Amino acid sequence: MNLNCVITDDEPIAQEIIEEYIGMIPGLQLVAKCRNAMETLNVLRTQHVDVLFIDIHMPGISGLDFIRSLKERPAIILTSAYPNYAIDGFDVDAVDYLLKPISIERFLRAVNKIFLRTPVRDDTEMRPQTPSRTFFFIKSNNDLIKVAYDAILYIEGLENYVRIHCDNKTIISFSTMKHMEDILTQHDFLRIHRSYIINLQKVTTFQNHTFRIGSTELAVGKSYRKAVAEVLKTNYSI
Repeated sequence: MNLNCVITDDEPIAQEIIEEYIGMIPGLQLVAKCRNAMETLNVLRTQHVDVLFIDIHMPGISGLDFIRSLKERPAIILTSAYPNYAIDGFDVDAVDYLLKPISIERFLRAVNKIFLRTPVRDDTEMRPQTPSRTFFFIKSNNDLIKVAYDAILYIEGLENYVRIHCDNKTIISFSTMKHMEDILTQHDFLRIHRSYIINLQKVTTFQNHTFRIGSTELAVGKSYRKAVAEVLKTNYSI
């Protein structure tokens, strides 16, 4: 099921950039482009909208004031050329705040937050609030790679990039371990070392502070041992 997206921005170039990014990511569908709040309100009244990308500075009512006026809101991603409105984003419960010019990497991080928090729609019944997406997207070279959570064995941090080791391939991306932790937070992953995040469902043995995944052994860092032991005791009765 695609997430229906609306772009609200009075700058045509800004609209085009976000439209291009939406078109690059499977799972997103653009349903309308609006120049101001009143056009957006009409769309929200007549169509189902999951995600609203909205600029803060617009003629008439501002993006922030418009969001505050809504009783029911889609997921909000604010866009702006000015960094000093980021705190206001928290006030309206925005998912993210994108500073122009928006890079595809930064846009992708925001979208992955949406995928994590948005349950898959079912027209007949509400589904349990469990992690609803089975995948995320990450940039590798010039491609956006779809990565299934259950295909990941472990993630290795290497200074300014990460190596995602999967069942049948390895993906290298210019990213950080903190960013990977944010993506994986609702799933069965555990950081055991400054350089390793493991998929606990792929672990075959654990002994002497060492996890074994297939033929690979990954040692728990000394500074992580207490936290790892607590997670294993609390959640897995180990």
